[in-house]
Amino acid sequence: MTTETTKKTKQNPFIDLIVSIVIPTLILMKLSGEDNLGPLGALLLALAFPLGWGIYELVINKKKNFVAILGIISVLLTGGIGVLELDNKWLAIKEAAIPAAIGIGVLISSYTKYPLVKTLLYNPAVLNVEKINGKLDERNNKPQFDKQLQSANFLLAGTFFFSAVMNYALAKWVVVSPSGTEAFNQELGKMMAMSYPVIAIPSMIMMLGIFYYLWRTINRLSGLELEEVVATKD
Repeated sequence: MTTETTKKTKQNPFIDLIVSIVIPTLILMKLSGEDNLGPLGALLLALAFPLGWGIYELVINKKKNFVAILGIISVLLTGGIGVLELDNKWLAIKEAAIPAAIGIGVLISSYTKYPLVKTLLYNPAVLNVEKINGKLDERNNKPQFDKQLQSANFLLAGTFFFSAVMNYALAKWVVVSPSGTEAFNQELGKMMAMSYPVIAIPSMIMMLGIFYYLWRTINRLSGLELEEVVATKD
């Protein structure tokens, strides 16, 4: 029972959304006044939620991956900017740097035997890779498929570069007040709330587009239909 519950919690995107965005946004926008927690207190409390959730994923759920670690670093950097009252331009730079770093990593992986798109989409948990590869070999289309897979990886890198540009633009547009102030916290909360519809949803749509591109490539080169390639649990 406990194991199943933990598994469901890990796979529920709404918990991540509430803990990482909704709660911190409400704290920053509602409790930053001097008559409440104050700018510093509200900032530290707000960032404690995504930081705690990231550590929980890493330590308790054993969800150890590069993106999760970057998420924790991002939260710590945001806290550092607020606590040290650095120029708010550093917030925009930080917001762009994290997805840009991932995008560069994805781009570099295109020139290795393990492009990241293989890990995310073309893997046995998502697709019946063994059957697909068998059909591709039968038709002598494996080299062509590998080229298309590399193209899909380039597209995946593009989604992270899109996020970097949008993160920078959103931070520069929304967060204009000096760090360490109530206004800065409120603007930070507004930026976090806007990041989901402005950046996260378009990025998810792009990811779906990449999956569709990958599926159409598999269908064209192997002749297999969707129900034949989707991985099924035994």
